[in-house]
Parts: sequence; structure tokens; C-alpha cells
Amino acid sequence: MFKSISKILLTGFITLLPVILTVYLLYWLAVSSENVMGTALRWVMPNATYFPGLGMIAGLVVVFIVGLLMKAILVRQLFSFGEKILYQLPLIKTVYRAMRDLFDFFTPKDQGLGEVVAVTYNGAEMIGFITQTDQKKLPESFREQDKVLVYLPMSYMIGGFTVFIPREHVRPIKMSMEEAMRFALTAGITGKNAD
Repeated sequence: MFKSISKILLTGFITLLPVILTVYLLYWLAVSSENVMGTALRWVMPNATYFPGLGMIAGLVVVFIVGLLMKAILVRQLFSFGEKILYQLPLIKTVYRAMRDLFDFFTPKDQGLGEVVAVTYNGAEMIGFITQTDQKKLPESFREQDKVLVYLPMSYMIGGFTVFIPREHVRPIKMSMEEAMRFALTAGITGKNAD
């Protein structure tokens, strides 16, 4: 009796937790945007014209405009110059570079980086993501070999292994990065096309 009740409670918890965390993240983003942009808008607008939610709308507009501006070569060069300055600051460069690399990994690329692959090792296959194919960016001792750098995520954990693997042990598979990451992190429980 208690075993079945605890199993039902666990199922309910597992069902609700992702929904609650997603809603909370969206709520936090909306409230943060409203607080920051709302404060800025109140300085430049009369209080009579301001209404709740305007800060969030302004935040979305700012993000959209920044996205548009990043298409211009001059803006990208200015942004790159600003990043070079950040990369010189002691503590900030470590945190910023790690965050930047993480987001860059998940942005669409046309060089095959982040490509989903199956890695064969001792007859077993693991899902991985190619993170580096440019021989010049690999450590010197690996440059002469025909190897690629592959990230192998671990199930139910934030972490994984980065391995240098010969190209013949890697084969591309038809999965998007999102599908493959979800599949690997949940140990295949979600299935490939669980939407």
C-alpha cells in the first residue's frame, strides 16, 4: 500500500518538476526583464504612460534589435573588440569564456562542429558531439594524427568526457543536437522523437 502510494507520488513529482522549473525560469526572466527595463523606462517616460509589462516588452525589443545589429559586420567587429578586452580581465575572462563557449557550442554552425556522432569503442557505441575538427586547435601531440575531439555526455549528470578519437571510430547519425542531448542525458528513456 505505502509502496504504491510512494510510487504514485514519485511519478507525480517527476511529471510536475520539469513543468514547474520551466515555468519558473520563464517567470524569472520576465520579472528580471520587467525590473531592469521597467526602471530604465520610468526614468525616460512619464509615469502616466507606463504600464506593467512594458519593461518585459522593451526587453524583448532590445534582444531583437541586438540580434539584428549582430548581422552587421561593423557591429560584430566592435563586439569582438569588446570581447578581447573582457578576455584580458582576470576573473571575468574565465567565467565569460566558459559561458560563451557553451552557448557557441549550441548555436548552428556550417563547419560540422557540434555534429551528432556515434563513437565506437570496444564494440559499444556512444552518442557524442564533435567539438573540434581543426587540427591547428588541437594539442600539438594530436595534430599529426587523423583524430577529432568528441564530447560524450553522461546520463543524468551535468558532465561528460572529452576524447580524442580516430575518425574511423566516429560516424554521423541523423539526430538534431537537441534530440541527441535529451536522449543521452535521459539514458534513452525519452526516445529519439519525444516532443
